[in-house]
Amino acid sequence: MSTQAMTPPPASDPERRRWLLATGVAGGAGLVATAVPLVSTFTPSERAKAQGAAVVVDIGDIPPGGMKTVEWRGKPVWILRRTPEMLASLQGHEADLADPQSKKDELPEALRSPGRAEREDIFVAIGICTHLGCSPTEMPEGTRNPSVGDNWPGGFFCPCHGSTFDYAGRVYRNKPAPTNLEIPPHRYLSDTRLLIGEEAA
Repeated sequence: MSTQAMTPPPASDPERRRWLLATGVAGGAGLVATAVPLVSTFTPSERAKAQGAAVVVDIGDIPPGGMKTVEWRGKPVWILRRTPEMLASLQGHEADLADPQSKKDELPEALRSPGRAEREDIFVAIGICTHLGCSPTEMPEGTRNPSVGDNWPGGFFCPCHGSTFDYAGRVYRNKPAPTNLEIPPHRYLSDTRLLIGEEAA
């Protein structure tokens, strides 16, 4: 093959300009195709960001006795506005609880009260039983269920294996769940806005 056939046309030739332009475009496209996957490996995916990101929740619309559930890191988080009756039910049954003072929970000191909350009326907890990961349901005071007995003061019941928790998420003794319900890190941005996923500074 002649070497002349491989030589680009002279500089003044419009054909050469087209040849150089086409070569440059092809090379640029190849560079972009290589760089995009490489750069994307350094940034977290949208799913990863969503699973780890803090969540801002409007709690102003939760009525007394009402509960809102939001998702944080793929887990359901309960936000319960406790009534005076619910708060009263937290007293007087400490002997029936496995860890009434939340000593095993490694909670911040501010949350180691019987109510396990910074604000007395607002209870925040991850709604997953600490036994095998089922989701308990609320059982108000007076609910008839053989698993909770006749004098049930109200709280949460896990239908999978019968663990019971009071309205502060404290587990009763002799139940499959080994520890109280988990409290996620959270802080109040205002009276009506709660940030889940970040502790108070």
